[in-house]
Amino acid sequence: MSRRQRMLDDLDQDIRDHIEIETRDNIARGMSPEDARYAAIRKFGNATKVKEETREVWTFVWLEQLLHDIRFGLRMLRKSPGFTAVAILTLALGIGANTAIFSLIDAVMLRSLPVENPSQLVVLKWGARNAPKVRGYASSGDCITSLSLGGSNPSGCSFSEPMFREIANANISSGVTAFSNSGPLDLTGNGPASVIGGQFASGDFFRTLGVKAAAGRLFEPSDDLPTATPIVVLDFGYWQSAFGGSRDVIGRTIELNGAPFTIVGVAEQRFNGITPGSDFDVWIPLADAPRVSNPGHWRNRQDDVTFWWLTVVARLKPDVPQQTAQTALTQIFRNEMLHGQVPMFQARAGMPGAPPPNLPLGGVAVHVQGTSGGAGPPRIAGKTSLAGSPALPPPTMKPAQISPQNSAPNRPSTLSAPDDDPTITLVLAQTGLIGSRMEYADPLYVLMVAVGIILLIACANLAGLMLARSATQHREIGVRMALGARRTRIFRQLLTESVTLSVLGGAFGILFAYWGAHAILSFVSNNQTRPLGFAMGVDVRMLAFTAIISIVTGILFGVAPAFRGTRVDLTPALKDGFGIAPGIVRDRGRWFSAGNALVVAQVALAIVVLVGAGLLVRTLQNLEHIDVGFDSHNLINFSLAPLHAGYKDAQLDSFFRDLQGRLAATPGVKSASYSLAPLLSGGFFIAQFHWPGMPEDRPSQSDMLPVGPDFFTTMQIPFLVGRNFNASDYALAAANGGATPASAPTPVIVNQSFVAKFIGNENPIGKQFGESAGNQYVPPSSGYEIVGVVRDAKYSTLRQDIGPTMYEPQNVANALMVSFEVRTVADPRASLSAIRQAVAQLNPNLPLFDVTTESEQIDRLLFQERLVARLSVFFGILALLLACIGLYGLLSYEVARRTREIGIRVALGARQGDVLRLVIGQGIALAAVGATIGVGAALGVTRFLSSLLYNVKAADPLTFIAAALLLAAVAALACYIPAQRAARVDPMVALRYE
Repeated sequence: MSRRQRMLDDLDQDIRDHIEIETRDNIARGMSPEDARYAAIRKFGNATKVKEETREVWTFVWLEQLLHDIRFGLRMLRKSPGFTAVAILTLALGIGANTAIFSLIDAVMLRSLPVENPSQLVVLKWGARNAPKVRGYASSGDCITSLSLGGSNPSGCSFSEPMFREIANANISSGVTAFSNSGPLDLTGNGPASVIGGQFASGDFFRTLGVKAAAGRLFEPSDDLPTATPIVVLDFGYWQSAFGGSRDVIGRTIELNGAPFTIVGVAEQRFNGITPGSDFDVWIPLADAPRVSNPGHWRNRQDDVTFWWLTVVARLKPDVPQQTAQTALTQIFRNEMLHGQVPMFQARAGMPGAPPPNLPLGGVAVHVQGTSGGAGPPRIAGKTSLAGSPALPPPTMKPAQISPQNSAPNRPSTLSAPDDDPTITLVLAQTGLIGSRMEYADPLYVLMVAVGIILLIACANLAGLMLARSATQHREIGVRMALGARRTRIFRQLLTESVTLSVLGGAFGILFAYWGAHAILSFVSNNQTRPLGFAMGVDVRMLAFTAIISIVTGILFGVAPAFRGTRVDLTPALKDGFGIAPGIVRDRGRWFSAGNALVVAQVALAIVVLVGAGLLVRTLQNLEHIDVGFDSHNLINFSLAPLHAGYKDAQLDSFFRDLQGRLAATPGVKSASYSLAPLLSGGFFIAQFHWPGMPEDRPSQSDMLPVGPDFFTTMQIPFLVGRNFNASDYALAAANGGATPASAPTPVIVNQSFVAKFIGNENPIGKQFGESAGNQYVPPSSGYEIVGVVRDAKYSTLRQDIGPTMYEPQNVANALMVSFEVRTVADPRASLSAIRQAVAQLNPNLPLFDVTTESEQIDRLLFQERLVARLSVFFGILALLLACIGLYGLLSYEVARRTREIGIRVALGARQGDVLRLVIGQGIALAAVGATIGVGAALGVTRFLSSLLYNVKAADPLTFIAAALLLAAVAALACYIPAQRAARVDPMVALRYE
């Protein structure tokens, strides 16, 4: 700035020197001093113009002009405080909403993995023409898995531990690591017993990912040996919350599922897991996995090539092309897949580490577990096929476990035929690891489209206001152009004013965005058992997005008014006129004016948002009023894992029966029971069996739930025919789940859908099925016998249709985790302390987890629908208000513009009703045109909402009619206010207008 001032001073001095020299020359020629100076000035010309032309070649002139334009724009905005306040508030809402949703999309979908150089990290994904013949397949939801019994072209990212070791020893990459979720872990040694979430990881886990320690050290390959001391690494957030961030925790011993572990370190703060959305409390070496798992069902997975349960990630060497590494890994994979013979087996589904008895899955058992890593049912993202079932999209999934039936599980096995062409594909970890991303992707994209429409409406609204405002500046612009200002210079100044206004709106929009993102995060967190595993907050990316969208918005709504403002006819602009602003080129037709077009666009966009919001609200209402098939009121659920507390075999059975009796006798409790998983918890189990008359290689399939005594009484699921389970049924189920199964079939109770699908009009009682000698698809089984039929009830989720379901007596002899259902007389929360006391009387160190009422559990299933519905309603109302404000602003401008005309009409005898119809008619006509266009656009747009809708069509006529009527009512109100003002025009005042 000082250099600029020196240059200006030098320019002034040069001009003065030039005039002084010319003056002296004129005096020498005989002129008087006064005439000589005037002649010199006339010869030099306009000094101001010379200064401007000289300054235009200076490099900093554009910055100077920009600063002048900004200062002038701020002065003009300050002169119109009402307009400025409305404009800034409108922009703040539009930009703030977009920034808030973008911050969620950035955290969930766009943010890089919290590891070093994530672009070098790849996840191994297998594929084949046919499903591999494996003992069991376990996926933690890290990537999309397409695996079904008999399905073609399956794929996934889970491998057996021997495969992982073989790949790691190949020395193809600079680092290879494997990991898998551990499920819930009972922790003791740090105050009261609690349940935490953990992850198993190989010794190279942290080194391969490039994660550093915040305290202590991280485990290394030497820690991942069976002979090494059992150790754990803590998550930074868990270290802060559970241990107060104390460094004294390093070296302390804690117990996980009854096994001692030494804390050796804390992972750095940015790292909470490699899979997006993951949230773990501890990491445990793979070699220590058997210590915290059910030893009776672990079966040496570290040596079992037929049990696939590990996700494998590698960091490529800089000098090894990806295609070369992929070819080498495919060769290793093919060698493993084409070797040996598959052993016979029996697969069972259940909780982590302990399958329930007599629950054959057959062939391929699939365990799909979410990425939360926390206590209770983990979350799953996306659609996953389970053991030949159709693709199902439950929000949570219980794991499936495998129990071998015969010889050593580590013997060689042929997992694929040569024609299956098993291959390995290396996928960039940033895109290959999806975790919880897919669970939130569709709703976030829908909301982003909604807020984008809101911003477009805001732009159209402000463009209309700016157009009306530019009509009052025609004389000023005309004077500036008459004085020599170029149209481009005026255009730039007007556009700068718009961008300045938009930037101010963006600055306030950051506050709205921060509040909005915080409110959304709080809502999600309050409806989850675990914290949301995505880092969110105001950062440089969010600020950069706000800055970009603010500038683009300013240009978007400022171009049309700026272009129109420069279309000035100088002659009438410098005169006083009446009626329409004389300096502005008249619109060719009333219906083709820019203001009318902008209002129509706003109304059309508002209809699209309103219809979308209406469909989502109707979806939520339909889900909330579903008949679930049982009484969900006054019911509380909680889970226990007594196996971790040292209970075994008969002790477990005695514990559960004793606890059930104590709970049933608790004051305020009507009845109590237990099951492998509570209804509508998101988890489900599938049984495959042989139905009489079907080929042996064509298995049938049904949902399966092992239940305890009085389950149907507690859940109030009515019997339609037959009887309930009795003590002999549970004894028979326990015998069939032992080493030497009984010859009698296991009694089961089925639902109406099971009868309708498999039995029809025959009497179902006594019907036997499922007996099989065993083959590739169906394990050997003595089968089932139907003893009762109950009413259909929702099992896993509200959206999922009720399918055939079998209930079998639950054998708790080796149950790792069981869920209790307690029916209370009044508010179940009021009985919670008594329930805890009943458990503490049996074992005070046994923690309860997943404690929730059935109503709260159902609400959690609907939290996504409720969040999207609430936000869409808010955005719909905002769009409606902005559109009607635009309509109100246009009509107000029209009334002011036509004041003289209206006065003449009234003076000639027009009544107030005529004037009202004139103004309201114009507004309603514009709203009708916009609504018609909007309905057509909504019919094309809402079909993309189909995946989010339930029991309502995307083209639902009731929703479209309701949205149109709502808009018509609000639009009529917006038109009535300026119409009333027009009807009250005094003719004498109007005739003197302007």
